Amino acid sequence: MTTRATTDIEVLVIGEALVDITATGSEVVEMPGGGPANVALGLGRQGIAVALLTRLGSDARGSAVTRHLERSGVWVLAESFGQGPTSTAHAHILDDGSARYEFSIHWTVSRESLPVRPRTIHAGSVAAFLPPGDEVVLEQIDRLAPEIVTFDPNIRPALVGEPRRARARFEEFARRSTVVKLSDEDAEYLYPGLDEAGLLALVGGLGPRLVALTRGARGAVLAAEGMVVEVTGRRVAVADTIGAGDTFMASLVVDYPALHDTAFTEQKLQDLAIRAVDAAAITVGRPGADLPWSVELHPAS
Repeated sequence: MTTRATTDIEVLVIGEALVDITATGSEVVEMPGGGPANVALGLGRQGIAVALLTRLGSDARGSAVTRHLERSGVWVLAESFGQGPTSTAHAHILDDGSARYEFSIHWTVSRESLPVRPRTIHAGSVAAFLPPGDEVVLEQIDRLAPEIVTFDPNIRPALVGEPRRARARFEEFARRSTVVKLSDEDAEYLYPGLDEAGLLALVGGLGPRLVALTRGARGAVLAAEGMVVEVTGRRVAVADTIGAGDTFMASLVVDYPALHDTAFTEQKLQDLAIRAVDAAAITVGRPGADLPWSVELHPAS
């Protein structure tokens, strides 16, 4: 664990960190993961001063996750450590590169005051839905009152509860958010049968300034201030899709703050979407949640 001055922190990520146990055929590999932790990893690799509030056990897996994040510049807050085992997700890679998960999640989070005052808080995934920690995530957002809140529900049906409860909790977070990203699978779980236009209007009506919908290989749609832009997916040899949505989200968290106090244009939305899709394409081209570094996203000309 490392310490830093509070003035160093641009983004606080609140959410689960865990170990992905990936089975591909007879091979089993353990790698640090968890949607919010992956977003924090991606931010650190892009040079953003980022802290993570999570829940890790004082065990070998918790230590491995911490080292992994710290090597990419993430400050794992001391309030993240507790008793019991570190959470795990067993990812079974299917023939098309997608992953089917089985979870062992222990989600609690500290109610203590935190040594950070970030401009942006990012939250989402299991941490937004799974008690008892879900309520505390909202409490921390309300206590810290950041200028920008970004949210990715990253729905895991086996963990978030039945759709009606999950939808109500999603909307609680969306009302506090500046930027909301959903995948097409998230949207179908939360609002089955609703078309894209209806979804973007509904979620935007809850209060976010920017709404993003990712569509896997078909790219993404961004909506803001009455404008909607679409970006096609990139052709890439897919290793697996682990971390793709988290990479897209990290890109938005990095790029949005520069636009927060300006009016959107279609070109600005297009640029946001293109950078996020391009970043996600790098991640799906290699195994696991191996999010891109700044040098990969901004190579020297």
